[in-house]
Amino acid sequence: MSQESEHGKWTVSSSDESTEENNDAEKPSTSSLSHSGHGKTSGSQYPCSEARKVGHKRKASPAKIQRTSQEGLGWCLSSSDEEPESEGQPQHAQKEAVKEEKYSAPKKQPSRRFEDDELPVSQKPEKHYKVASEGQDTWDLLNGGNPFRFFVTKVKGIKSKYNSGALHIKDILSPLFGTLVSSAQFNYCIDVEWLIRQYPQEFRKKPLLIVHGEKRESKAELHAQAHPYENVRLCQAKLDIAFGTHHTKMMLLLYEEGLRVVIHTSNLIDADWDQKTQGIWLSPLYPRLPHGTTGSAGESVTNFKSDLIHYLMSYNSPTLKEWADIIQEHDLSETRVYLLGSTPGRYQGNQKEKWGHLRFRKLLKEYTSPIPAQESWPVIGQFSSIGSMGADQSKWLCSEFRESLVTLGSSVKTLAKPDVPIHLIYPTVDNVRQSLEGYPAGGSLPYSIQTAQKQLWLHSYFHKWSAETSGRSHAMPHIKTYMRPSPDFQKIAWFLVTSANLSKAAWGALEKNGTQLMIRSYELGVLFLPSAFGLDTGYFHVKKKMFSGSNEPVTSFPVPYDLPPEQYGSKDRPWIWNIPYTKAPDTHGNMWVPS
Repeated sequence: MSQESEHGKWTVSSSDESTEENNDAEKPSTSSLSHSGHGKTSGSQYPCSEARKVGHKRKASPAKIQRTSQEGLGWCLSSSDEEPESEGQPQHAQKEAVKEEKYSAPKKQPSRRFEDDELPVSQKPEKHYKVASEGQDTWDLLNGGNPFRFFVTKVKGIKSKYNSGALHIKDILSPLFGTLVSSAQFNYCIDVEWLIRQYPQEFRKKPLLIVHGEKRESKAELHAQAHPYENVRLCQAKLDIAFGTHHTKMMLLLYEEGLRVVIHTSNLIDADWDQKTQGIWLSPLYPRLPHGTTGSAGESVTNFKSDLIHYLMSYNSPTLKEWADIIQEHDLSETRVYLLGSTPGRYQGNQKEKWGHLRFRKLLKEYTSPIPAQESWPVIGQFSSIGSMGADQSKWLCSEFRESLVTLGSSVKTLAKPDVPIHLIYPTVDNVRQSLEGYPAGGSLPYSIQTAQKQLWLHSYFHKWSAETSGRSHAMPHIKTYMRPSPDFQKIAWFLVTSANLSKAAWGALEKNGTQLMIRSYELGVLFLPSAFGLDTGYFHVKKKMFSGSNEPVTSFPVPYDLPPEQYGSKDRPWIWNIPYTKAPDTHGNMWVPS
């Protein structure tokens, strides 16, 4: 298959056609470990996807630009950059129970690999971000003018005004947010050494639980990373269905003063907190309930407490049962968001409505109201990876998935659902090329040619990434958001920030004539509905500038990118991670050759 663009052709041989159901394309790779015995250190020092490994390689060892007359390409690789790199083997399905692991030293530790040409910690200068105590009043940041408690991460290399209301992980873990007793980190891609350094010195030996989905060699590598830290425990989430991932990104922070929950979109690696657009929901500080309190005490109007406990219990883990008990002991009544999660399984009957897009449909049906002419209110999906959607839009995107997202209230009126527009925001090749990171940013956008070439119909829905409102047009998005804007894009009926990309693996797909919902991955997000914020209009106004002053109503929602989104032009192509781009250099003067 071949498709021409100004950046070269998309080409894939028939032998590369994938017959499997593709998920978010962020399956852990074991290739780096399998070659560690050869004395070669390439790629990242933590288990991660092949796309990210290529991004790290190209950032550390860029593909150089060289003039050439060969076949009119205009640019080519210098011979010194044509080293082959071994490909990882696909992950196979394997049933594994959740294991509570106090890691033990592996017989042979894998060789160390350092991210983006990092030095070992003893030789490495710390990156400095202004934390809350230095740059701003923490309490104003958390409580003043942001009732939604929705933030983006700080970005290095943009104007300081666009970071004034943003957070770095060091802000979140700052002692000003609470005196830490213990914490739990749920994530997909984890660099343990880096994570420990993000905690203040006085908290680095506090008990830390890391919840992950790694298996086999990747799991052994994570154990090797954790081995030097006696306070770190590992909890392996069961992934019984093929091609699933533990994609949830959440922090549970237990303080002497109470408890905080953080649900976000960043992996626990340096690159995800540096020059990308990421989203964070930061809970209030939840006080401990009086001793002996039982029942539904401390519940919110959104049922957040019981839903979070239900999510933790789905892991079937004794250690996470302990965290569920801790949550039960706290007052979460100030929460104004709804929890929306996915956990792997095949669900029937009432269980179908507890997870994935059917859970989303149920929330929208019960807690929103119909809006006049709502069929003209489009749906926006914005994400960083894409799974297989099927042969055409009727297979999933514009059938069961759209039916869930266009639900508003319990009206029995049947909408002409195919007429509800869908706008999908995903970066173009030029978005990536002109980004702060250049082409290596594409390592975090793992849409593969094998998937793309089977669903060219999908690309007619695509819109460019643009975020002048938050100063992040050149900070590639790893955030995932979904919303229902008005036709003039001045209002939104709801807003969701989540770990879930556009895939059946994340959201679930109906099977057995609609009687069963199958979900492959763990995902988690929070849903903002007007009714939970005391608005009876059925919508939020959209904030004109995300970091503007107090001249807008406090209930205007801070959408972190530009509305309306701009549709792809005739020459625009979606970023595909595993094909070369050799006709135009990126912002660092380099090319992209994923080999």
